[in-house]
Amino acid sequence: MKIIRNTPQQLIVANKPWLIGIALILFILAFVGAGLLTAIEEPKFGIPFALFGGGIGAACFVAFVRRVQVIFDCSSNLITIRKQSLYAYSEDTHPLSQLNKAVLETTVSSMNNGNASTMYRPSLDIGGTLHPMVTSYTNTRGPARLVNAVNKWLQAAPLDSARDPA
Repeated sequence: MKIIRNTPQQLIVANKPWLIGIALILFILAFVGAGLLTAIEEPKFGIPFALFGGGIGAACFVAFVRRVQVIFDCSSNLITIRKQSLYAYSEDTHPLSQLNKAVLETTVSSMNNGNASTMYRPSLDIGGTLHPMVTSYTNTRGPARLVNAVNKWLQAAPLDSARDPA
């Protein structure tokens, strides 16, 4: 996730998965193109190849390409979590005064070669319940930087109502 706006009154972070979206579109185009070129010579093989390959790519596009935006707004005392995919849009709001802190969730992913890798994702501790900002885990340093930025903003934010210290 990337910090879009960081002011004392408002923090906006967003995840726009351009890379995976473009990669999946190229995957779809490659399979459909190869299938249609093959269909010129061998239609019984080329058309199913194009439909199956393009269909798999389209299904992955629908499943994995989601835009997420989290808005921390002092003036409205709200946290707004917006998620948008190709077919769905959802918006959840929570009182900013109930946000205890941002948390770095971890999980261990085992590889085929026996090695283990620690994966991370940023979450919000709202009223004692964890709310993930994104659904997927990653092994990069981005989630830790985001958690630190949210917690730093939260400490400096001029909240109207007193919060319980975490």
